[in-house]
Amino acid sequence: MKRNLGETSLRARRRSRDPMQTYDALPTPLRQWLSQACLPWSPASARKIWARAQAKGLSPDEALEMLQRSETKTLARDKAAIRPPVHPNGQGTASARL
Repeated sequence: MKRNLGETSLRARRRSRDPMQTYDALPTPLRQWLSQACLPWSPASARKIWARAQAKGLSPDEALEMLQRSETKTLARDKAAIRPPVHPNGQGTASARL
């Protein structure tokens, strides 16, 4: 059964804890960033990147930039799997030409 996660080639993962409790425990800037993120981040994976940034002595803004870079990298990986097919005569699809 497909859930409301959209079309993606990325692997789904199971959660072992209540994601809302984990989300509520996150720092406010991180929760705000997650609310605007393109991908459905798990609170645990976002917290892991946040903690790694703080361990390096980065500011909250720099930690959010790390998260943004990670999201961009993941989207680029997924984008290759969902790119529209190229027409056999070498032309892109009609939607690609718009």
